Amino acid sequence: MNERAVIPARCSALRRLMAAMFYLLGAQFSAAEARELPALKIPNSQIEPAAWTDLDGWTDDDHETAFKTFLASCKAILPQSVSRDDRPLFAALRDVCRNAAAAKPADGEQARAFFEKNFRPLRIATLGESTGLLTGYYEPIVEGSRTQSEEYNVPLYRRPSNLVVPGRPRSAEAFPNKGQVGRRVGRRKMVPYWDRGEIEDGILTGRGLEICWLKDPVDAFFIQIQGSARVRLPDGGVVRVNYDAHNGWPYTPIGKPLIDRGVLTRDEMSMERLRQWMQANPAEGKELRRQNRSYIFFRETGIPEKDEPTGAQGIPVTAGRSIAVDRGIHVFGTPFFISAELPIENGPPKKFRRLMVAQDTGSAIVGVARADIYFGAGNEAGQMAGRIRHQGRFAMLVPREIDPAKAAAEVPLPKPRPAMQLARAGSRGKLAGKESSVSFPPRHWKKRHRR
Repeated sequence: MNERAVIPARCSALRRLMAAMFYLLGAQFSAAEARELPALKIPNSQIEPAAWTDLDGWTDDDHETAFKTFLASCKAILPQSVSRDDRPLFAALRDVCRNAAAAKPADGEQARAFFEKNFRPLRIATLGESTGLLTGYYEPIVEGSRTQSEEYNVPLYRRPSNLVVPGRPRSAEAFPNKGQVGRRVGRRKMVPYWDRGEIEDGILTGRGLEICWLKDPVDAFFIQIQGSARVRLPDGGVVRVNYDAHNGWPYTPIGKPLIDRGVLTRDEMSMERLRQWMQANPAEGKELRRQNRSYIFFRETGIPEKDEPTGAQGIPVTAGRSIAVDRGIHVFGTPFFISAELPIENGPPKKFRRLMVAQDTGSAIVGVARADIYFGAGNEAGQMAGRIRHQGRFAMLVPREIDPAKAAAEVPLPKPRPAMQLARAGSRGKLAGKESSVSFPPRHWKKRHRR
């Protein structure tokens, strides 16, 4: 054998060794997978192959419901014969979706068999971490009116015509939830859009942008955070609104100033506690809200009252199964098995072991192991969502068309951290581009704006 033939032989031997290792871990390679498979490329991540038996609670989950949620994502993926998403994971998911469309699992066991046949689990975390952060979001239900009055005097605005994305033509589609946006002045000049304080002071009054009017500015603020709402009208009708655009200013969490001032402790802080404080202190609450200069514009959806709101993937989200993820890292439709201890109900945290599907996003949802769980609509869902800010372990289900060996070989494996440290790690944020789905204006815009 000449020297040139030795290198391929060594590569072949290494590949056979890697295949054997993954077989022992439960990730068996089929004959079709013996060909060159695309690699999974996720920056700043740690990836570790796992067996299904390594996932605590996997066999006990409701896989039939998880399959229905995944199939909903497939209805958005399959029509995309030509997609802007050229990542290998998207193409691989589309192949799995074809299988899902043909499959008709009769029960949870068959649904679980579908996932195990078409995917392999990979534990995933940010470099240097072993867990990721989980938060919750929901759809508020509030009272409102189509007409302004002394009682209903807080507007929910639709997207203004002078709010534009540089380099992108105006269209009826919702703006991207990340990137620069601004206000067009004249034919070519672009300046930062007005911030929350300027808008609340009435800069948009008289432009006919009001979708409806609410009673409480605190309700309007939290609707912007959550990204959607059901507004009940005096005549019994319901207006459904969803995120349409942002004003380009960065989302700033307003709970931190209260913690820094000692008004609330970190353990006390929650969405509900923050709401209570702002309602009890209206003047201070107004000034506190203005520290978050970002502002969200909505569109009326016409969704029936009984249906769930639409996530960023363009399909209705599923309470308890849909998650918002970092769109820049993950592909919509990707399943994740999440293991955590969460206070879903009042009382101490309980085991949460569930297969979720990535169907939404938000700019505060940043990182490879970061998810915002959708809990449904109304006060009860809001209370559940407000209690969640906990660490959890993420296992991403990757189609077997993707080669996990390449990804695992290029990054270090996770190093478990002491259990007492896990509860301390964390950050927060969120439907189809929620209030957290905002971007920073360019630095030169900020400088010009201050003048």
